[in-house]
Amino acid sequence: MDKKRDHLVFRYNEHHNIASLDPAFARDMQTIWATNQLFNGLTQLDDTLAIQPDIAKQWTISEDALTYTFTLREDVTFHKHPQFQTKDSTRYVTAQDFVYSFNRLTDPKTASPGNWVLQNVASYNAIDKHTLVITLQKPFPAFLGLLSMRYCSVVPQEIVEHYKDGFRAHPIGTGPFQFKLWEENVKLVFRKNNAYHEKDSLGNSLPYLEAVAITFLPDKQSEFLQFAKGKIDLLNSLDASYKDELLTPTGQLRPKYSDQINITKGAYLNTEYLGLYMDSEHNEIQSKTLRKAINYGFDRQKMITYLKNGIGTPAIHGFIPKGLPGYNQQEGYSYQPEKAKQLIHQYIKETGNTNPKITITTDGNYLSICEFIQRELEKIGVNITIDVLPSATIREQKWSGKLDVFRASWIADYPDAENFLSPYYSKNHTPNGPNYTHFKNATFDSLYQSSFSIPDPKQREQQYIKMDSILIAEAPIVPLYYDQVVKFTQKTVKGLTPNPQDFLVLKRVSKSIK
Repeated sequence: MDKKRDHLVFRYNEHHNIASLDPAFARDMQTIWATNQLFNGLTQLDDTLAIQPDIAKQWTISEDALTYTFTLREDVTFHKHPQFQTKDSTRYVTAQDFVYSFNRLTDPKTASPGNWVLQNVASYNAIDKHTLVITLQKPFPAFLGLLSMRYCSVVPQEIVEHYKDGFRAHPIGTGPFQFKLWEENVKLVFRKNNAYHEKDSLGNSLPYLEAVAITFLPDKQSEFLQFAKGKIDLLNSLDASYKDELLTPTGQLRPKYSDQINITKGAYLNTEYLGLYMDSEHNEIQSKTLRKAINYGFDRQKMITYLKNGIGTPAIHGFIPKGLPGYNQQEGYSYQPEKAKQLIHQYIKETGNTNPKITITTDGNYLSICEFIQRELEKIGVNITIDVLPSATIREQKWSGKLDVFRASWIADYPDAENFLSPYYSKNHTPNGPNYTHFKNATFDSLYQSSFSIPDPKQREQQYIKMDSILIAEAPIVPLYYDQVVKFTQKTVKGLTPNPQDFLVLKRVSKSIK
């Protein structure tokens, strides 16, 4: 596209290759970002995480909270493709398309990592062209949010069956942009869907942009140089190699970039933490006293200020992150070094172990944070060894219970605090679920199970707070910080707003002429 039309193209970079453009495989952020532009589901979330209509224009929920009846829009069409064999090479979306899409998602032959999203669904049926009924096995208050996930996107049967496994590279959806070109690991291009069904508040058709162009530079320093030259429009990471170049220690944009770059920040539904494997044979991990000492033994605010340039919120209120109901409702672990030392003395008295040692496993990206914790905890009498492993190895060893202490992130799959409490439900012990710590508490389990039967959000929030307080008291984890979404954009970019799931939504983005 020539320079006169460059303001109609949004450009960004991905550090990792995108493995598939099939929404059934939208597991990682780079795939979610790309498929967000191409597909729609029944519901969507706004920037405050409120549930909004998408292809479903309205819905009703039965009194027992088990049956959801969705009325679909009648003006949503799939992207053009000759396989539709119609005059205009497209067709309208029907309720039966969702039945097909859900069948495909749950089919073992598809092997979708997202098949779990419908595990509580008893049935789904198309009553007519524009009415879909979904019945749950048991109430699940977060279900509408779950349906907003890209896994639940609608896909056309005739196109999927035409391409079979090749659908990953020939996606046809309903989104604001449609697939144009993919040279894997080099470049990915989407073009505007002129038949997109959504409009802005003034009645103007979305999207505003003509195209989206994605590059795949793996080196973050190279990406930053491209951004500094104005070659890409978005920088979505804060790498150690350039964070001090862009930001002051308090997280403000440095004056030299203020005429070229905008910075936006917002809460991110991600809690960074250390997990402690409760089935460990080592008495350091078995001791609640020592686990509490570790939690009190380092200054989270200092860690964020000096290692993250002020990006993030100290995790001193439990595991539920900033941005979700239930956050900030109880006292967690603040920096109290004297209390930490007293707890170490108590631990030595209880166990006779005068030289407590633990090993923290992390990948290279979080080494500086773990080294900070190492230095701080050695001051209170805990000897720390740091083991640096590749991310893939850490994931495998977490699942198999081989790590005593591991650095981890928990990023929301859907916007409900239940998503942050499920990793501590005993029936979710790995390998059956994401309870990497093997934490088990009968009261916690009981509260977790009963929370699904509480329809009132405020009452359910109080239940979540009780569960989070149990995690604080038992200390199977060491919350580090609640992350923030930080986006750097060129001054020409308008309408790109941060959201707490860090999803990229480009349908309302525009660019001004330089």
